[in-house]
Amino acid sequence: MEESYKDHLYILIICGGAGTRLWPRSIKQTPKQFLEKFYGQTTLFRQTVERAKLLTSPDKIFVITVAGYEDEVLSQAKDILPQNVIAEPVGKNTAMAIGVGSAYVKKIDPKAVIANFWADAVIEQNDKFVEKLSLAAKTAFEGNYLVAVGIKPTFPHMGLGYLEAGELFSQESDVFKVRSFKEKPDLATAQEFLSKGNYFWNVGIYVWSESALFEAFSKYSPDLFSRLETIFEVIGTPAEKETFLRVYNEVESVPIDVAVSEKADNLLLVTADFIWSDIGDWKVVYDLKSKDENGNVIEAVTDKGWFLGIETKNCLIGTQDKLIATIGLSDLVIVQTEKAVLICPRDRTQEVKQIVAALKEKDRKDCL
Repeated sequence: MEESYKDHLYILIICGGAGTRLWPRSIKQTPKQFLEKFYGQTTLFRQTVERAKLLTSPDKIFVITVAGYEDEVLSQAKDILPQNVIAEPVGKNTAMAIGVGSAYVKKIDPKAVIANFWADAVIEQNDKFVEKLSLAAKTAFEGNYLVAVGIKPTFPHMGLGYLEAGELFSQESDVFKVRSFKEKPDLATAQEFLSKGNYFWNVGIYVWSESALFEAFSKYSPDLFSRLETIFEVIGTPAEKETFLRVYNEVESVPIDVAVSEKADNLLLVTADFIWSDIGDWKVVYDLKSKDENGNVIEAVTDKGWFLGIETKNCLIGTQDKLIATIGLSDLVIVQTEKAVLICPRDRTQEVKQIVAALKEKDRKDCL
């Protein structure tokens, strides 16, 4: 019987990231992907696992995270095998995370096709998602291709890179050759991309075969490839932990786009229009959540938290266990936790990471 991509489809969930722009709810102990009552009925990580299970069986789902989060991963996803949870000793960006996670999969199945998911993304319309990821996996399995899933833009996003669709690769589906990568644009350029219609958000959803990925590492990032080979050789041996520490101390921190994707001449694009959001800061949370009659988003984490507002409009109010009372305020973010209270203009939430940096500089670990 002819082999199908479905027999070799694995999901690698990248579960790092501190979510510093979502402080004080997202902290080192519990970053945003693990937060309960943050977005949806379950955590973002759990939502990602459930989405992965629509495409493959739990034993083919791998998670790469940072040391210290292994127990949280297994607690929230009890159907994932413990040996499929990989802990990086320190975060070294996405090329290393994806490379190491893929090396573990390769040890099990050299014919594997891997779809890379991000643990903190919000994705709706699961039927469309499964359709497009299946198309990407089939395309990657049948040829020596790296496949990106690009999202049709709904507004001129300045915080994402763009993929320019070139000529049609397959007459039967929405698969194109990638003509160019575009870095995060200014507003005018983003508006131009939107009007042209052949530019798609690069949201980091990649699907590729083991052979195509490691061939690309070898060709475009030989030093990184050498480190990954070293790790591959010691997986499952007594030297694994010691080798991990040494390699991670030595290896350069590089994004996967810089290491591979932007350089590859065999990159294809599957275009998609399912709803995708990266909850990267409090403004995005405000934009996505339902509002009351005054345009306020009210988030009470526990029964003790509540809000009383007089002439207060277009604010995000997040309370853990206190009454937040306001008079005559608009367009603010106010978030209370047991560790801290954040108050800032809604259009400056990208700067919250500066608070985190300042707290680190002052060695205020109790607030982080």
